[in-house]
Amino acid sequence: MGELCSKEIGQRLKAFRLGSEYSAEDIAAKIGISRAALYRYEKGDPPKLETLESIADLLGVSLTSLMGVGVEYVASAVSFFERMRQAESVAEHLFVMFGPVSYLLTTDEFDDFLAVVLREGLPAGLPDMEQADHMIDEILSILKERKKSYRERKPSIVSLVSATELERFLRNGFIGTYDLPFDVIQERKEVARREIENVLDMLEKQPIGIQIGILVDSIPSTSFQIFRQPGRASVAVSPFRLGEFPNVRLGVAMITSAPEALSLHEKMVNELWVRSLKGPEAAKFLRNLIDETHS
Repeated sequence: MGELCSKEIGQRLKAFRLGSEYSAEDIAAKIGISRAALYRYEKGDPPKLETLESIADLLGVSLTSLMGVGVEYVASAVSFFERMRQAESVAEHLFVMFGPVSYLLTTDEFDDFLAVVLREGLPAGLPDMEQADHMIDEILSILKERKKSYRERKPSIVSLVSATELERFLRNGFIGTYDLPFDVIQERKEVARREIENVLDMLEKQPIGIQIGILVDSIPSTSFQIFRQPGRASVAVSPFRLGEFPNVRLGVAMITSAPEALSLHEKMVNELWVRSLKGPEAAKFLRNLIDETHS
């Protein structure tokens, strides 16, 4: 294995480990290695192939996904958001189609309410509520690291957002379930409004490195993000969402650097960007939308 390959395998290993039901101590004990050795593998030391096979089998992922051969399938939101954090930590350009708006561009207040909304979205009678609660803590920790890294590095970002999703967010509020008291729903509508006003502020001020386009017609039903750095790019397609009625429990995300997948998604980004409202036109549209939903 080359140095870069080993480093990337280590990153995937960490992501899949975080998204599993096992601690580092559990994995080390079951595989028959030391915890220190596992951490070395996650940092880029090349493990033996048979060790990787044992880890992949234990974590319930394919060896090809762990090695990054072809398409990487990710069934855990924890693992997926960690993989996004890793990709964003070296990317120079991001192309985002996540609703209602890219997480990286949200406010700190969004994080505060996200913790509540994710727990609201857990179904009643979930067999292992303690494990679900731990999963949410892991997700929140990873997301905050993503936002911190973005604000420090400031890679350029092109964010495509759906007018339909923005309107739904404003009308429903930032909620995880409909079964909430009236005053709570009203509070969450105000939270959603402030979040959308943050998008409006970016459209009006047009900060360097941030481009936002609002799509008023049909859009893809899945979210995706393209990560670009010199000589390398990848695309992540995801069923996970962080807006109103978030989903961090069910679905399978896919990550790949396959040229065809990248080419097709970049073509879609270009087509959507051309069709989107931008700058003053987008700001006017969004201001009218805010006024209409809060009149």
